Amino acid sequence: MPMPLAGQVSDFLENQAPTVVRELVEEARKRDTLAGDFPYPRWMDKDDYKDALTPLQLELMKLQHWLTTSGARVVVVFEGRDTAGKGGAINRIADVMSHRVLKIEALPKPTDREAREWYFQRYVARLPAGGEMVLFDRSWYNRAIVEHVFGFCTPAQRAAFFDQLPGFENLLVQDGIHVIKIWLNVSRAEQLRRLLAREGDPMKHWKLSGIDIKGLGKWDSYTHAIAETFERSHTAAAPWTIIRSEDKYRARLVVLQHILGQIPYAGKGDIAAPDPAICGTPALWQPELWDDGT
Repeated sequence: MPMPLAGQVSDFLENQAPTVVRELVEEARKRDTLAGDFPYPRWMDKDDYKDALTPLQLELMKLQHWLTTSGARVVVVFEGRDTAGKGGAINRIADVMSHRVLKIEALPKPTDREAREWYFQRYVARLPAGGEMVLFDRSWYNRAIVEHVFGFCTPAQRAAFFDQLPGFENLLVQDGIHVIKIWLNVSRAEQLRRLLAREGDPMKHWKLSGIDIKGLGKWDSYTHAIAETFERSHTAAAPWTIIRSEDKYRARLVVLQHILGQIPYAGKGDIAAPDPAICGTPALWQPELWDDGT
């Protein structure tokens, strides 16, 4: 099977990654967590994870019923660096919810026409109707972070985005849409380990893109863009929730706990509060700068 980007992550790890990052990746056991200040040195036991996941997915069934009977609308924005676990968390929701109720939007590069529209326009077209929940696997925040880092937008376009953003999100909330914004945060060492797994596995290699490779040397540029985004878009109407995703199992559970906890659906069970050691406001976010010249 063709793997066009094979060897490129390995080359970066060997020749360009900070020494401490390379050593962490090379010396760690499979289930070790690599961020030094992460509160759990090892991943959660898989059986314990499955046991904790089942009741949360049952709660999603209650949420689904409430959506269809109440006509409520929910938007969940999933953001994070490459490999942070957005797709895995989204899949745990999609596994049990009907595609008639749950919509997943992972928008590709804008078409020529979309590039000439109001920036938010193509996202507006994908907002939920009554009785629907939409999960954005990356969202309008592309302009704030990815487009900015790679020069795909001008400084003026990004400034306009931040000027319009609070009003846009306020309108969604004022119209009755439940808006939940989640940032999944992963360390540089863990990101590299996950990219290496994609590089060498024919079943996962499709997840690896040229942008992923180019982004390897832009860690600090991403960090500065993320910091500014939190500063300018963490609002009372639409706050950010940061979930540290070094351990995918714990992160997925916390994602479900947080979403279920934010929505006032009928018949809600006794749902444990998300682990505050890995879930909180942007104050929990770790900038992790490496002086990479960007």
